[in-house]
Amino acid sequence: MVKVLSTEFGRLEGALQTEGKWPLMYLLSPIYSYIVAHYANSFNHFPLVRLIFYSLDKSLIYFLLFLLLRGIYFLVKKKRPHWPSELVLWVFIFYLLLLLALTVFRGIYFPWQIKIYWQRPRSQINLVPLVETLKLRNGTSSIDFIYNLYGNIAWFVPFGLLWPLVRKRRGFFRTVFAGMLLSFLIETVQFFIWTGISDIDDIIFNTSGAIVGYLLFWLFLKRFVPRKA
Repeated sequence: MVKVLSTEFGRLEGALQTEGKWPLMYLLSPIYSYIVAHYANSFNHFPLVRLIFYSLDKSLIYFLLFLLLRGIYFLVKKKRPHWPSELVLWVFIFYLLLLLALTVFRGIYFPWQIKIYWQRPRSQINLVPLVETLKLRNGTSSIDFIYNLYGNIAWFVPFGLLWPLVRKRRGFFRTVFAGMLLSFLIETVQFFIWTGISDIDDIIFNTSGAIVGYLLFWLFLKRFVPRKA
């Protein structure tokens, strides 16, 4: 899921640069331009920096849209938000937007830019656990291995932490299954719109991250959730 420094991301990066399709950056352009001007040549993995900035920019745009629609909802329903729960929901929505921007919709800002590649070879799906991870472990760049392993785990820790708060459920298996399902959906969509490599390792590491997140929830936040299950 998060193999942004791998050959697959290099393919996407090269295609976008060749075709001139890196989209405009709407909110973070001044900060990004400053970083490009001063640090682009001093960072070996600058495509990762670019991806992070574009993902943050997209996430902020859609998060503002979410806030607008959420405000309209409360106005129409003539309801007042319960602010503790509402803030948790906001954090969770922004997290999901950023996760999807980083993993699935790289180089894509708007729905009409999505292209589906039905004929992509199924042989590009890795179903053998740990094969690709071990290749990265023995590769020339340790950052690929570190980001693929620990990045995949870290990105799903917030899911395991926030899902029980949003759903008002304490169930361990519900949370872990939801995290695994989200990871599977990401891998599937990523494959068909050709923005990443679908790898069983990603699902394993993502699910592990959801487990870590739930353990953190259980240790520190479970008292804030009523016991329903």
